Amino acid sequence: MKSAEASLAADDAPFIDPADLRNTLGCFATGVAIVTTLSANGRPVGMTINSFNSVSMDPPLVLWSIARKAPSYDAFHANGSFVVNILSEHQHELCLQFSRPSEDKFAGVDFEPGLNGIPQLTGAAAHLECMTHDRVEGGDHTIIIGRVMRLQASDAMPLLFHRGILRGFDGRI
Repeated sequence: MKSAEASLAADDAPFIDPADLRNTLGCFATGVAIVTTLSANGRPVGMTINSFNSVSMDPPLVLWSIARKAPSYDAFHANGSFVVNILSEHQHELCLQFSRPSEDKFAGVDFEPGLNGIPQLTGAAAHLECMTHDRVEGGDHTIIIGRVMRLQASDAMPLLFHRGILRGFDGRI
């Protein structure tokens, strides 16, 4: 690395085209999850995410991020509980349903109430029931760090997202 490159400050960073960034990040295959909570009036709220990661084993922490302009931002910001529902490969349509704007994303969706009544989606590969541990501002998003309180995993194969396409583990849907 050249010394000039090593001393580049964040304020001096070159412009990165958002489309190029999205295309490049698409090279990293991720799992797909739907994170759920309850609104202030007790209505189920959920959204599809692929910005999910483990943080720590002790204590058990995970993170995900939400755009501050997201319609469900207020519910996730106000409620201290959420569930990360890691989708199984047969939940392609459910992923799409929760990724689109809708008055009732839970229409026709089977779920069970989990910790603090937060919806756990039936058929998910796994559930992580969490309490908000911390929030960190990151650009136009808020990173939510959750402490895992309860968890459940199945043998179901995961739904994956790679280069803008939803795929099963074997590459097909």
